[in-house]
Amino acid sequence: MDYCYTGDTHEKLFEAYQADEEPFPTQTQMEFPRREHRRPEVDILKRLFFPTCWNAAELVRDELAVLDRLDTLGGLFFAGIRPYAGSDPAETVDAVINRLPAIRTRLKRDVEAAFKGDPAAKTYMEIIRSYPGFMAILVQRVAHTLYEAGASEYARELTEYAKTETGIDIHPGAEIGDYFFIDHGTGVVIGETTTVGEWVRLYQDVTLGALHFEADESDEHRLKKGYKRHPDIGDHVVIGAGTKVLGAITVGDHVSIGANSWVTDDVPDETKVYVTDHPTQERKRTK
Repeated sequence: MDYCYTGDTHEKLFEAYQADEEPFPTQTQMEFPRREHRRPEVDILKRLFFPTCWNAAELVRDELAVLDRLDTLGGLFFAGIRPYAGSDPAETVDAVINRLPAIRTRLKRDVEAAFKGDPAAKTYMEIIRSYPGFMAILVQRVAHTLYEAGASEYARELTEYAKTETGIDIHPGAEIGDYFFIDHGTGVVIGETTTVGEWVRLYQDVTLGALHFEADESDEHRLKKGYKRHPDIGDHVVIGAGTKVLGAITVGDHVSIGANSWVTDDVPDETKVYVTDHPTQERKRTK
């Protein structure tokens, strides 16, 4: 069967476009070189969320054009979910599309966090079009909604695609708070049962992962599934490059963790963590 969206998300998105103000891009005359993804869902999502950044100004002018894109996106979601579900996933697709306006609001907060958190950022447009961390969280926020709606396998397809494009691996099950920013991004891994608060900033090669795995006693060689094994990160946390935060531990609010730290125990609020014993460096002249 063909999917047809019958909700009101097109109306809410169209209203949201009209309400956009600087520093978010609002000009509809801009034309950028085309950039297409191998996953058409990602192309459509980027245009629906930020049409003036992705040569989709017609969405700002025509509410029915938004509905047409939603129908196309819904058809792709439907086709992607159905082989896993084995039944009609139309209700699941409707539920996810209905969440797109709220996701767009959260993504605008992520753009703000990136602009405020990166001294090199010049404009919101630059972040939306070029920052790998922003692309990764854009896909993950949609994938997380799919995951919560019961389409976890298809959600994983989308985040794995985002990883191939960005080098950032955020599991769709991870719960990521508002104003989230990954700077540089290469090598970042965020596991399935991780939770992240608001105003959290990560740098490259950070892992929010498991410390060890429990065995499934009923099946030899199989690891246990469905239990908490990744950290909970509080609000207003900065985690430096190369740091590994491992296990089902809690990192409190207003915490700063320095580069190349290894954290496997709880960190209380208002704490700085850093490596004190750096390796000795030797230098020898070659001439």
